Amino acid sequence: MKFIMAIIKPFKLDAVREALTAIGIEGLTVTEVKGYGRQKGHTEIYRGAEYDVAFLPKVRIEVAVATERVGQVVEAISTAARTGQIGDGKIFVIAIEQALRIRTGETDTDAL
Repeated sequence: MKFIMAIIKPFKLDAVREALTAIGIEGLTVTEVKGYGRQKGHTEIYRGAEYDVAFLPKVRIEVAVATERVGQVVEAISTAARTGQIGDGKIFVIAIEQALRIRTGETDTDAL
């Protein structure tokens, strides 16, 4: 089992969700986050005053999948989230030691 965490641009969330639904992914967690990478934020003008925005709004998507589905899920996320511009995001794949569905007591891939 693997845990896939993707940090993407907020306006790409619907496209990524649709891509994951299309390949049969049934559940995911979404969190609004802020951060920066190579772009180091940007400058905005508000009411005539210029100011720096160091942390940009992003969305973190988390999904747990069986190991054999990792490539398919990573491909779906990267294709749907790509704009070709700096700040498109990152995808991290992390091993899961154990999973348990609290309601039924199912474990590991059955719990996903």
